[in-house]
Amino acid sequence: MTDTDTAAVAVPVPHHPPVADLADRLARAQRATLAAGVDALLISPGPDLRYLTGYDAIPLERLTCLVLPAQGDPVIVVPGLEKPAALASPIGNLGLEVLSWGETDDPYHLVASLLPPQGIAAVDNHMWAEKVLRLRDAMPGATQSLAGPVLRELRIRKTPDEVEALRRAGAAIDRVHAQVHRWLRAGRTEREVGKDIADSIIAEGHVSVDFVIVGSGPHGASPHHELSDRVILQGEPVVVDIGGTMPDGYCSDETRTYSVGEPPAEFTDYYAVLQAAQAAACEHVSPGVTAESVDAAARDVITAAGYGDYFVHRTGHGIGLETHEEPYIVTGNTELIEPGMAFSIEPGIYLPGKHGARIEDILVCGETEGERLNLRPRDLVVL
Repeated sequence: MTDTDTAAVAVPVPHHPPVADLADRLARAQRATLAAGVDALLISPGPDLRYLTGYDAIPLERLTCLVLPAQGDPVIVVPGLEKPAALASPIGNLGLEVLSWGETDDPYHLVASLLPPQGIAAVDNHMWAEKVLRLRDAMPGATQSLAGPVLRELRIRKTPDEVEALRRAGAAIDRVHAQVHRWLRAGRTEREVGKDIADSIIAEGHVSVDFVIVGSGPHGASPHHELSDRVILQGEPVVVDIGGTMPDGYCSDETRTYSVGEPPAEFTDYYAVLQAAQAAACEHVSPGVTAESVDAAARDVITAAGYGDYFVHRTGHGIGLETHEEPYIVTGNTELIEPGMAFSIEPGIYLPGKHGARIEDILVCGETEGERLNLRPRDLVVL
């Protein structure tokens, strides 16, 4: 793919799934809730609520909570001042009952009134602790559990429409990486380069910048380095890991490693190892292999070359409405990879005090093999 190819402007797409798809997600979630022996899911603003209803609710100190019973009609409880926003979202066309509450009302007892007093209520994994505890106080006879194990079975396998959303996100972040050569040069600070990259993430179609890592020289050996005022020097490798959220809520994440001028010979040697490791893991992806075997495909190459101690994190993470979600590509995860699962492949080699390198693509497992959703070259880019 050339810079010209990646410069195309993304075609606008709807921000929400069709109402029929959301209704199907709610129905499947109810069936999963019943099968799990749970009486209801309690879902607060965040990725689970957006997945189920299309409502990208603002997380506030005031309680917004979708009550999704195993049997019966779903209800969403919202602050009165948020009711117009809820109705303007896909919820307005889903036929969900919207119960609003005033500033002097107790929304927790309102939620409790919708549930059996002795039942099992599974709370959203992302629900704020203060809300979890206040719901517990309002339902002293109920048992709380986590909604995550119920919803993971829905969210972990992406539908074709979700894969297409991730493909658009991958293309958008590819277009940003295609422009990094314009900003990355000796004499500029990481923060200056990072600002240009962040501006481009928005310009290329994202609605938010989730992270920008520009790890120059020794900072490249810190996988989650924060932008700093360090001046980039000639001859230094630079790790650039960037991602954002698209209008439809799906996330991008891609890492490429650059060098400002010719890098040290030591770096060139282990970058070749890293390329081979990343390619091996990508080629290993297919239905029926385990998540940990994908990790091993990368890790074994790096270890055999003598750099095993310098690969300090898992090989990958799932991605969708969250940058990090299941499945996790890590030793000990024996879950089988299935069609529709989407995740990163991002091995790295990090030499403390010297430099580091990482190559990251998002892949989705198809019917027979993995498909890369990031298409930028993976060779070291020497600027």
